[in-house]
Amino acid sequence: MKEGMAKENTTLLVLIGPMGAGKTTIGKLLAQQLSYQFFDSDAVIEQMTGARISWIFEKEGEAGFRERETKAIAELTQHTYSILATGGGAVVSPLNRAYLSRGIVIYLQASVEVQYERTYRDRQRPLLQTTNPKQRLQELFDSRHELYLATADIVVTTGYRSPKKMVEDILVALQDIGVTLPLNPVSQGNVAIHSVEVIAHTNKYP
Repeated sequence: MKEGMAKENTTLLVLIGPMGAGKTTIGKLLAQQLSYQFFDSDAVIEQMTGARISWIFEKEGEAGFRERETKAIAELTQHTYSILATGGGAVVSPLNRAYLSRGIVIYLQASVEVQYERTYRDRQRPLLQTTNPKQRLQELFDSRHELYLATADIVVTTGYRSPKKMVEDILVALQDIGVTLPLNPVSQGNVAIHSVEVIAHTNKYP
């Protein structure tokens, strides 16, 4: 963790990073490994509004979506024994960054090439509905990368190892900064998996 920073919630792991970095996939595996709950902030927003993220962008614009995102993150970062996967733009808001920093923040860093390969067929990502999605991914990376770094306690590069290996890398990196995560004392593995299935969608948004 950053020197001199005390975390409010050391049993909350927060995954940040660009779209296509694998936050949902890796987050689910971490939740299974630790018997933690898994939350996807975009999926929770959809549940709260009863609408898809693309519809929210269309009707309320990005500003409207970001307002809803901040409300969701404020609530979700109060959970203990949990893994939280966030949308790629969550770090843009200073208030969001403060909320996310309640837990231990892990930046899943993915190259633009990896992001593009994983997202170019996906029509459910509002910020990529452009004539040149790869250029848009580069622009987003350029504008957000330093914010990811400033918010993160650890950085792990994705796209070159299997998700299971990535989970191992994350657990080792946590140990390297002096964090030993306890298993959830009130949950068995099947309960955590059930939470993953109920709360997390397969769709990922910006």
